[in-house]
Amino acid sequence: MHLSPDQVIFWQFGLIKLNATIVFTWALMLLLVLGSKLITARLSSEHPRSAWQNLLEIIVSTIENQIAEIGLAQPRRYVGFLGTLFLFVAAATLCTVIPGFEPPTGSLSTTFALAGCVLVAVPMYGIRDQGLRGYLASYLEPTWIMLPFNLIGEVSRTLALAVRLFGNMMSGAMIIGILLTITPFLFPIVMTLLGLLTGMVQAYIFSILAAVYIAAATRTRTPPLRSPA
Repeated sequence: MHLSPDQVIFWQFGLIKLNATIVFTWALMLLLVLGSKLITARLSSEHPRSAWQNLLEIIVSTIENQIAEIGLAQPRRYVGFLGTLFLFVAAATLCTVIPGFEPPTGSLSTTFALAGCVLVAVPMYGIRDQGLRGYLASYLEPTWIMLPFNLIGEVSRTLALAVRLFGNMMSGAMIIGILLTITPFLFPIVMTLLGLLTGMVQAYIFSILAAVYIAAATRTRTPPLRSPA
């Protein structure tokens, strides 16, 4: 029994390894890209619409509504990034029902890469909305003494994103694997369904936390009140 898809090696030449994490990550990306191309190839504003277009519109509208509820203005601006995070993690979870599939989110390298995307996206959105000076000034709030703590907090919450997602995905796969060896078939099926639900929740939490971090970086700084002369 392996703890991570990194340990499943399909091909190796010296130090170069092609493991399950790489293979299934690219497979998921290919699936999402081809799926989006096929669904959006024949979009229509007329009725009746295809079931796939209706499903796509429901997903996009739901993501937009969630982003708006967090407090981000113009939520459509963030749908591409946050929606991709959600769909990738959700697809990795749903594909676990396929025999032999190893979710790449069960590898620390994948979860750190996703969290790294968030780490880069937060200042990018913050600088675009507040300007470089305004964004950097947010690290000095409420006083310049907080600068090192704010920087540490920026990195630590990114690490927490990666470790949380990795821990939940890995533990779910381990529990199902153990139950398959010591119990009848019915209980592992129930646990598999529970694992799918947990994975979808983790996809939601990951994308929501990313949206919260972006909202904090793009907030409009309120100028200090001046006392009347």
